[in-house]
Amino acid sequence: MSSNGISAHPFIPNTPSEREQMLATIGVENFDALITDIPEDHRNPGLDLPASASELEVAARMQALAAINQDAGSRPSFLGAGAYRHFIPSTVGAVLQRGEFVTSYTPYQPEGAQGTLQTGFEFQSAVAQIFGMEVANAGMYDGPTAFAEAGLMAARVSRRNRILILDSADRRLFEVADAYSRYQQVTVESIGLDKVLDGDIPDDAACIAFQSPNFLGEIEDARAISDAAHAAGALSVMHTYPIALGMFKAPGQCDVDIATSEGQPLGVPLTFGGAYVGLFTAKQRFIRQLPGRIIGETADTNGRTGYTLTLQTREQHIRRERATSNICTSTQLIGLMVAVYCATMGPSGLRKVAELSYHKAHYLADQINGLDGWDANPNGRVFFNEFVATGPVGPSEINRQLAERGIIGGLDIADVVPGGMLFCVTEMNSRHDIDRLVNALAEIGKGGAA
Repeated sequence: MSSNGISAHPFIPNTPSEREQMLATIGVENFDALITDIPEDHRNPGLDLPASASELEVAARMQALAAINQDAGSRPSFLGAGAYRHFIPSTVGAVLQRGEFVTSYTPYQPEGAQGTLQTGFEFQSAVAQIFGMEVANAGMYDGPTAFAEAGLMAARVSRRNRILILDSADRRLFEVADAYSRYQQVTVESIGLDKVLDGDIPDDAACIAFQSPNFLGEIEDARAISDAAHAAGALSVMHTYPIALGMFKAPGQCDVDIATSEGQPLGVPLTFGGAYVGLFTAKQRFIRQLPGRIIGETADTNGRTGYTLTLQTREQHIRRERATSNICTSTQLIGLMVAVYCATMGPSGLRKVAELSYHKAHYLADQINGLDGWDANPNGRVFFNEFVATGPVGPSEINRQLAERGIIGGLDIADVVPGGMLFCVTEMNSRHDIDRLVNALAEIGKGGAA
């Protein structure tokens, strides 16, 4: 220890004598004897690294590599299918960067986490209002895992073991639900809308789960599906796109039992696909079967408003056989982004975003339908801001030529709809962007030069 009280040597967890003592206790002469199972030429492999460079040179190189990316912020993008580019008010970043929130984690000790708990409570309140549902939890990993947990919750409530998912839902939702259910004596199966509406639902169906807008962007009849599910003694589970609820009926208005969503469109940037937050809502009578946590409002001994984790039905907190989920991550920071977005935009702002997205998408569909050899929304269904389009050229070739023109095209869904692309439009797409896309599609369709 030096005269100023600071150690003169870097901290080493184990002293040489302590290491010798541990090796003797284990019964080996040296550390290498512990790793003899690793071939000697693989124990300390050389690293194939380039020559060292200055910080300035490294920064320039990284910027050059980043410039190769085609990101949604630097050029027109019409790609959606689960992650969407929406306007994020500056208030979101301003609040998010406050020190009280940047390092927040699960607020186990309410007396020291009132700010985090309050933002979680506001998050729940905003989500419940948008969905028109009675209760919302404090967040899930993301949209697909929220949907999967909803199916398992329906199985617990109904005491049945078959989750039926409409075949119009995103296949990835089906795959995540299947992965979650595989070892819980619960099966996940696909079912067609016609069978549901005809009442051809198995007696042991726990729920009819569906996505609206569905994978192709089309609006499902949530009320009719819920009524059919209830007639069969099953629950209805709806997975939705929260921005669409600014225009279309909320799940709570359609007698949906459990409603979920990906929360990313509500103030969360694309960020290469995560971290996001799943939104989870349900009817009040099912509250004790909700996965995750619920933050409640209360009062302290002096009558002041306070917040606490009211329900914690995870297996870390209660007996495993009584737990509803093993979710163990904190989504408080992403939930804060959603809460600030909702508070900033308000109901009228959310409706405006929905209307802009809807009308711009329909403008694009109309323009595409005016091109020779192109067909937009071939099913003629009501859609929100995504739709299928087919053209005289294959989707992969269309996207390649669009990329050469500095445009990010739609999702290639030829494996779902022959020759199909899924285009997405939000309020972030200007009329100039849309017209530029239409002109490019016209050139590509005619075999024009890329």
